[in-house]
Amino acid sequence: MVTTTVALGLTVATLVAFTVVGIWFSRGRVDSVEDLISARNSAGEGRLTATLIASVMGVWILLSAPEAGAVFGIAAVVGYAVGEAVPMLAYSKIGPRIREVIPNGHSLTEYAYVRYGEGMYAFVLLVTVSYMFIFVAAELTGISLALSLVASVPQWQTATLVGGFVLLYTGYGGLRASIVTDTIQAVLVLPLLLVAFATVILALGGPGAVYEGIAAADPALLDPTAAGGFRFGIALALAILGAELINQTWWQRLYAGTDGPTVERSFRNATIANGAIVLLAALFGVIAAGHVAVETPAVAFFTLIGAVFPEWLVLGVVLLALLLVMSSVDTLFNALSSVVTADLPRLLDDPSDRLLTGGARALTVGVAIAAVVVSLRARSVLELFLFADLLGAAVAIPLFYGLFSDRLTGRGALASSVAGLAVGASVFPFPLGIGEALRAIPVLGGVLPAPDALYLASFAGAFLTAGVLTVAFARLSSREYDFERLTREIRRLDRPMADGGVPAPDGGKPSTDAGEGSTGASPTGG
Repeated sequence: MVTTTVALGLTVATLVAFTVVGIWFSRGRVDSVEDLISARNSAGEGRLTATLIASVMGVWILLSAPEAGAVFGIAAVVGYAVGEAVPMLAYSKIGPRIREVIPNGHSLTEYAYVRYGEGMYAFVLLVTVSYMFIFVAAELTGISLALSLVASVPQWQTATLVGGFVLLYTGYGGLRASIVTDTIQAVLVLPLLLVAFATVILALGGPGAVYEGIAAADPALLDPTAAGGFRFGIALALAILGAELINQTWWQRLYAGTDGPTVERSFRNATIANGAIVLLAALFGVIAAGHVAVETPAVAFFTLIGAVFPEWLVLGVVLLALLLVMSSVDTLFNALSSVVTADLPRLLDDPSDRLLTGGARALTVGVAIAAVVVSLRARSVLELFLFADLLGAAVAIPLFYGLFSDRLTGRGALASSVAGLAVGASVFPFPLGIGEALRAIPVLGGVLPAPDALYLASFAGAFLTAGVLTVAFARLSSREYDFERLTREIRRLDRPMADGGVPAPDGGKPSTDAGEGSTGASPTGG
């Protein structure tokens, strides 16, 4: 086993190196809160593609993806890969549309506010922040579990070190620092992952021996039509699609690209790369289940590595895991701070750029501390992600449908989202005893159906319910939304704004259903 001292030394050295790079690159480039949270029009195709790849490559690909492969086999592997590729493909089409109708945007929550009004905005804000916070906590949980297994490093030390150092360079350099470190991490991670996979295959005797070992241990792992694996694979694809569509990470990067065609090409490149990376990572779990005793599926990858790798290669894997967690945590820190910071001008009376920048950095600190605390209590990265994914599955269709349809109202979008979440949650196998507690509630417990341990009923129910209701509400509505409002009312943060924030249609505070007005001049409820 790698010694604790060596592992901690490698961890600190890597963290220091990337912190220095992030701060050095950002010096003189962050002159306003716009630079801090959007890095608008600054990334070409190569750098934007790299950050799209690195941002998705969190340490979860070495934990939850292999965990799914170890438990459910090849069907879950394919489901995970498809689920991670499809959102990138969707953004390659949606992204240029977002830039067209909201040229000065920053976050999906400010879009929700202007398009749908306060009710849907509050719901989207809650869902988005909850999802990204759980994502951060899951990443810190993952790297803490990995170093604890490989080198017996106490979880609190790992979580505090990673959270603290990443906070330093993201708090100082914002999205610009994240993009440059992501580029370096992508260049390093891809070869390391390929080397790790090839080394495992060779150590186990080659592809033929690997296949025979899995077939002998559990043939169902290799059967894509096996009932459990197939259902879970479809559930994963739906879960990840919904979650990524409400992930502020991608919304930020839509504006960081130099122009619409660059955004489209970069997301298309990431479609192929991200799908292939997750496919490779999830296969580690299937291999582990066939060749080593996997007592805890959540660390199947590291169990396999510890069994077949010499100590010096285990150190390389520690470095790989650390790069992965940094590439996603810095992205999420920025995304979380940008969501709230973009909304501050509407809540405060003419805030200065210095106040907005300070608010963004203070929020990042708060998120980091809270995520470290949560990570010390969590045990399964996959369970954390699936819980977060349910939120996205309910909101994604109503949120984005309004980019293309002028008929969907704020109340219709909110009702569709809430109904989708209610249906999905009713059969969701909640972790940590939450499901049992819900079913113990008088009356409610008696009407709730049995939870679906494979999650398909939950995610399919959330998507279908929200989608069908969204289309129905749009068809039944007689109102027409004026998309020009998105251009008029969502403004850059470094330019003066009416009334100190996002201007309302009448110069004051928008109504609770602002998204339902026909022209934006006098929105009405309905």
